[in-house]
Amino acid sequence: MKLSSGAIRTILPAVSLAVLLAAVFYMQPRAMSYTGLNLLFNLAVPIALATVAQMLVMAVNDLDLSMGAFVSFCACVTATFLQASPAIGILILAGAIAVYAALGVIIHLRQLPSIVVTLGMSFVWAGLAVLMLPSPGGAAPDWARALMTAKPPYVPMAIVASVVIAALTHILVMRSTFGVLIRGVGGNMRSVERAGWSVIGIRAGAYALAGFFAVLAGIALVGLTTSADANIALRYTLLSIAGVILGGGEFVGGRVSPVGAVIGALTLTLAGSFLSFMRISPDWQIGAQGAILIIVLAMRLALNRMEKREKVR
Repeated sequence: MKLSSGAIRTILPAVSLAVLLAAVFYMQPRAMSYTGLNLLFNLAVPIALATVAQMLVMAVNDLDLSMGAFVSFCACVTATFLQASPAIGILILAGAIAVYAALGVIIHLRQLPSIVVTLGMSFVWAGLAVLMLPSPGGAAPDWARALMTAKPPYVPMAIVASVVIAALTHILVMRSTFGVLIRGVGGNMRSVERAGWSVIGIRAGAYALAGFFAVLAGIALVGLTTSADANIALRYTLLSIAGVILGGGEFVGGRVSPVGAVIGALTLTLAGSFLSFMRISPDWQIGAQGAILIIVLAMRLALNRMEKREKVR
């Protein structure tokens, strides 16, 4: 049976999540409940939002190595300024999004490697986070806590929110004009320029939108944990990249899948949550998430080769 590359990128993430979920239910039947699913996917929302943010950067052929530090910074702002002085907190977060947009412009104008620039910015965000919260502390705004701990009927909040995030980002990236332009810059920047669009503006918009989703990730994380610290989300850098790739995205060509990215984030969350549920060391959790990524990438490579062979025939 012939499968297009787009179909492969769409189906494989869902299959990997289903297989892992089936394995969890087989090993722990009690997880097949509202409470069990809530425990397994408890941290899915901030990871999904960070993955979407990373996906937007990767859509223009860049890579953001400051994602974890930036989400940590946003979490610290949320637990301090946004909780005590909402107006100041909003201004700080809006300024951070503007800085993200400026980074997109600088990287394009100076033709700098995004990896180097964002790696440098990771130290800036981490330093600002430490200045705000030298030690763990702060408190979650009441509205953020209430939203993230809400208990809708039948399905846990984490799953409901993930579905909403996937649907909204799919419309934004795959259906809107701006989303087409973002993917166009990643796929063929020259064509976008010849069509009369501003590549600088599109890159700035993509980075600003990524910053916005990363801010939401920081707020969601504090809503779940009720406090913050400067290192609370450092792992999100690699998790977000892995989630995008696991969901069918690629490093070049503007090939991304918003729904796949969210599913990839859910898969990585499920792997980590299940191992925590089993009281297994966090060191093994990281290894398990890496193993899942390697297996899925190997399967995707094999399927792509099969598709090419079918086309040759």
